[in-house]
Amino acid sequence: MTTTVFHERQDQIHRKGEEPFQMACDRDSLAGAVSQRACVFCGSRVVLYPIADALHLVHGPIGCAAYTWDIRGALSSGPELHRLSFSTDLQERDVIFGGEEKLYQALTELIDRHAPKAAFVYSTCIVGIIGDDLAGICKKVAQEKGIPVIPVQSEGFKGNKRAGYNAACKAMFQLMGSGDTSSISPLSVNILGDFNLAGEIWIIREYFSRMGLQVVANITGDGRVADIQRAHAAGLNVVQCSGSTMDLAKMMKEAYGTPFLRVSYFGVEDMAESLYNVARFFESIDPEMMTRTRDLVREELTVLHPQLEEFRRALTGKKAAIYVGGAFKAFSLVKAFRLLGIKVVLVGSQTGTEEDYRELHAITDDGTIIVDDSNPLELSAFLQEKDVDIFVGGVKERPIAYKLGVGFCDHNHERKEALEGFVGMHNFAREVYSTVMSPVWRFVPRKASAGLIKCLDADLASPDPVEAVASNVSIG
Repeated sequence: MTTTVFHERQDQIHRKGEEPFQMACDRDSLAGAVSQRACVFCGSRVVLYPIADALHLVHGPIGCAAYTWDIRGALSSGPELHRLSFSTDLQERDVIFGGEEKLYQALTELIDRHAPKAAFVYSTCIVGIIGDDLAGICKKVAQEKGIPVIPVQSEGFKGNKRAGYNAACKAMFQLMGSGDTSSISPLSVNILGDFNLAGEIWIIREYFSRMGLQVVANITGDGRVADIQRAHAAGLNVVQCSGSTMDLAKMMKEAYGTPFLRVSYFGVEDMAESLYNVARFFESIDPEMMTRTRDLVREELTVLHPQLEEFRRALTGKKAAIYVGGAFKAFSLVKAFRLLGIKVVLVGSQTGTEEDYRELHAITDDGTIIVDDSNPLELSAFLQEKDVDIFVGGVKERPIAYKLGVGFCDHNHERKEALEGFVGMHNFAREVYSTVMSPVWRFVPRKASAGLIKCLDADLASPDPVEAVASNVSIG
């Protein structure tokens, strides 16, 4: 099948094996291409929203409030103020005469009513156009109410979703440096870039606790303002969704000297390697940490490996496509599918960098399509061309898969089942199995002539993958 793409986007699509790697990325979406991306405001909102004891107020028209209530499904172990949706609801009169008075009244009323620990005020497109003094109003209210009131400069027209991540990081950075750090251990970490979807940050916190580490701040899943205020004193920043919070890690390193590591909690290999890398960092302070970490990984894999073997026997030979928001997830998903015997034939992201795509190029097979900032037309054509069995994406990709008769796995922020950690790998494998092997696909046009689904037997490449990973040896 010949796939037609917009001429202006041809340099954002690469087919491995046909020519030397070269991709354009990290640029504004092509007008008229109906990108799967969201705006700057959305980028900032999804990062800051999980801070559960802060007030989040959108200064703009009510339509922008679509990116508010439960947009990330981030769970909290305590306060749930973040789940309430607030907007100044700017009208035509406000656009003409300015919305500063309306913003001031909204802020003071909401702070009096809900007593938040801090307030984030998000600027939208129209606010950037009419020129409301967002910073001035926030400063005035902060002085009157005695809490941090932070402007988030997230006008949607300023760039793409990545610019929203940067605006969120700048806003959070204003909180840091003011908290009490007396109880923070040298063996301590901040968890950056995890949003506690389906309670996943609690899984990771448990792993770190078993290793002997104190978690100072969750940034931002199940986050608290007071923890962020003292996060600068942690021994290490552990950064997962690097697209969303890497800017904050760099700001903290420059201002406070806090080192950072880039990690991933998805899949067996990346989860284990992330724990080992953190243990190596603290090994000079606690020489026994690596031993505890290896014991942790071995214990988890002893349970997990036999379960994965059952799924692998059924799934070997199937084909998968991946299109996610941040490229970091794509790396781990490629490895996770390979562990299940599934070949990835299409992979892409909304916000990947050239470095990200080079890494994807290195770990994928010849013939794999690598795509940046795709759109429904391209994705539909690629899925049909590659005849995939399962498509991994987010809420905007789900209709594409189902209309084409392709299985779908939600790996974005709307999901309700934990996919991080070793238990998350089991959940992921089970979901992929139940989706791909469902008898419903016999009755869709794409598979009607293929006959009944057959299970294929295959063994893992490593003779003992549990010991391989537990001993810090790659099994890929």
